Amino acid sequence: MFDVIVVGLGAMGSAAAYQLAAAGRSVLGLEQFGPAHDRGSSHGRSRIIRQAYFEDPAYVPLLHRSYELWNRLEQESGRHLLTMTGGLMLGRPDSDVVGGSLRSAREHQLPHEMLDADEIRRRFPPFTPEAEDQGLYEERAGFLDPEGCITAHLDRAEQLGAELHFDEAVTEWKAVGGGVSVVTAGGTYDAAAAVISPGAWGPRLLQEIRLPLVVERQVMYWFDPVGGTAPFEVGRFPVYIWETAVGTQFYGFPAQDGPGGGAKVATFRLNGSETTPETIDRTIHDDETDRMRAAVRGRVGALDAPLLWAKTCMYTTTPDEHFVIGIHPEHPQVALAAGFSGHGYKFASVVGEILAELVVDGRTRHEITLFAPERFS
Repeated sequence: MFDVIVVGLGAMGSAAAYQLAAAGRSVLGLEQFGPAHDRGSSHGRSRIIRQAYFEDPAYVPLLHRSYELWNRLEQESGRHLLTMTGGLMLGRPDSDVVGGSLRSAREHQLPHEMLDADEIRRRFPPFTPEAEDQGLYEERAGFLDPEGCITAHLDRAEQLGAELHFDEAVTEWKAVGGGVSVVTAGGTYDAAAAVISPGAWGPRLLQEIRLPLVVERQVMYWFDPVGGTAPFEVGRFPVYIWETAVGTQFYGFPAQDGPGGGAKVATFRLNGSETTPETIDRTIHDDETDRMRAAVRGRVGALDAPLLWAKTCMYTTTPDEHFVIGIHPEHPQVALAAGFSGHGYKFASVVGEILAELVVDGRTRHEITLFAPERFS
């Protein structure tokens, strides 16, 4: 009999297992694949972290805590997890990316600079914005190592006493009295409470509450920049998100793996197609690579270049593109975390803290009304 069972040990589940173990709870973590695997949504060597949050200013207080917890995890684990590069949000002044970032920066008094097209080109030569484009630049932005972060959370959870099972898929869970019972191919486990953080498997494991979760196939690309990676190196080039005049958003990173590693870029939902974890197409097709090149062409022209490699992942999103975090509507001993894809990884550290507080105390110090599961009822 455990205090808490954590179902799913990806970004959010690994953080929850760590936080619960740090709070002195007996924890069982269950994961259907190996640690820090590449079958879901938390792989690919880098995830953007930023504070001037265009999606909604309500996220900013969570981001402040998220940064604190990532820094603490680095200190505890001895791993380098967070690389600060600065971040540039690009587009027309009235675009979601630029206008929304400016709104958050002003509302929360975040340090930032507004750059015109000439200044963008001067500071960051790989960018070729149009005259009407602007950029919001913030120094407190960079990228996380997602596989490294998950590994660090899992290692710390085990060091603090958590029992973690890998390659053991959950087939069923149910509330039993005031506790929970979880069934896998390896057995049945009981606990006083549970955290369900299922990623793209949410539509199956949370089907009884009918959350409107949609799973989409996405692709990350690493191109070999024309002229080499030097202009894209960490210290010379920021993380960025660019919204084009027609509303397409693409994002990218500095070259983090040296001359042979290329520079990573991807689009936000441009080429997405609805899928399931069982049916996702893992093949990278020439036409979608061509569409990625077309998105950067004339904007980050050096990335209209040979493809080094690409990797599929899955987005799991809600209709309003906000997360689902909260107590299960029918079972107060169960906390839920779902629908993070597209912009959720950076919050994993604080979401782990929230989930631990929800199952231990029945409430959290953090404001999470925006993410209430009941909003879809």
